[in-house]
Amino acid sequence: MATRWGICSAGKISHDFTVALKTLPAEDHQVVAVAARKLENAQEFANKHSISRVYSSYEELARDPDIDVVYVGVIHPYHLSACKLFTNAKKNVLCEKPLAMNAKEVKEILDSAKKNDVFLMEAVWTRFFPASVQIRNLLAQGEIGEVKMVRADFCVPLLHVPRSVQKDLGGGALLDLGIYCLQFISMVYNGEKPESIQASGICLETGVDESVAVILKYSKNRMATFTCSAGVQLPNDAIIAGTKGKIQVPSPMWCPTSLVVNEKETQYPVPEPHLPLNFTNSTGMCYEAEEVRQCLLKGLKESPVMPHADSLLLAEMEDEIRRQVGVVYSQDCQ
Repeated sequence: MATRWGICSAGKISHDFTVALKTLPAEDHQVVAVAARKLENAQEFANKHSISRVYSSYEELARDPDIDVVYVGVIHPYHLSACKLFTNAKKNVLCEKPLAMNAKEVKEILDSAKKNDVFLMEAVWTRFFPASVQIRNLLAQGEIGEVKMVRADFCVPLLHVPRSVQKDLGGGALLDLGIYCLQFISMVYNGEKPESIQASGICLETGVDESVAVILKYSKNRMATFTCSAGVQLPNDAIIAGTKGKIQVPSPMWCPTSLVVNEKETQYPVPEPHLPLNFTNSTGMCYEAEEVRQCLLKGLKESPVMPHADSLLLAEMEDEIRRQVGVVYSQDCQ
């Protein structure tokens, strides 16, 4: 039986996700419906992707009995309401990252998923790339000894993009870009909470962060640093340094297609798309989609690779970094 997907929002990321699903066997994954706030947008999306059912509201999608899981691709200020709509309708959910605007909202989403006994996962797609799977294997095998330092950067000029700079659209480099560095560091350190976080940043006139630099200190004298910026371009790679060697993740570290382990490079190409994509290596979203299918087949309510605890820790770290940098969203005041 194919996993039947409903797509919530007909935007750019939903397009790329739907293209990614098409790289997987049709007998495993099918998109059966799309919903957008404007019917014409949903219709155009459905025509492009050959989807039979079109809805002009998310509520209609939530009521569709033939959907196993909903992909939530709305911008993050709307994640809380969308996730709760679908979990309360007893739908499984794959929600784009960041899962919500702050830890309070994340808890509300996770509680709703548990209360309704449905599967829910934050779409931290990077974790499911073959390169990321290999990183976890190498670390588990002690390939580079004891990890002492992790560094990651994600900086791209996005100041021309409204959702990156406007506060009411959830703008800011940390929630859009820095989350990739944070999740990477957290993955390497097995979801451990850091002992301390020191953050410094520069905010735009809109009140969101343009650039942030962060130092995290972990137990056993281990450290991590990352930089994220929506104002400039950096190499956007990552490195894990241990007592016996290092693992380098060449750019793009957020959707990696190669690894350099102690100077030896291995390639992990993503599938070819059948339609043009909006973002880099987006067909790599097929890996998270397949993870969702496997979890549903096993009757799991969360993924062991991106569990609820990791989503909550991510949000708590983001909250603390924003507190130090001075970024406050309206959602923080409710």
